[in-house]
Amino acid sequence: MNSADLRRIAPELEGRRRELQRELDQLTEPPKAGTNLSFGKRIGEGTTEAVERINTTAAARSIAATLADIDRALAKIEDGSYGRCENCGRLIPPERLEAMPQTVYCVTCAATRRPN
Repeated sequence: MNSADLRRIAPELEGRRRELQRELDQLTEPPKAGTNLSFGKRIGEGTTEAVERINTTAAARSIAATLADIDRALAKIEDGSYGRCENCGRLIPPERLEAMPQTVYCVTCAATRRPN
């Protein structure tokens, strides 16, 4: 990966990081005071709120994982190892980096990794 590509990718990753952090901050705001989060036998406001909260938690975990990937990619740009697979050390194809600039794994290693 040449230095011109890195000068373009780093700001893109940093911008995406800021967007995701704002989204994560909104998702992880505490519930409003007086909100009932119960799982009663009847479907009601409390049950609906609880289900929404579960969905929000899943989305927040996904965003947090993407933020961690972005942070690792930015660190690799900084230390000069960006574009090499963190697992096997082979070059990550430019097409993959273009599609997923936060990736630190080649396709083969990404396919064999277990999700967090």
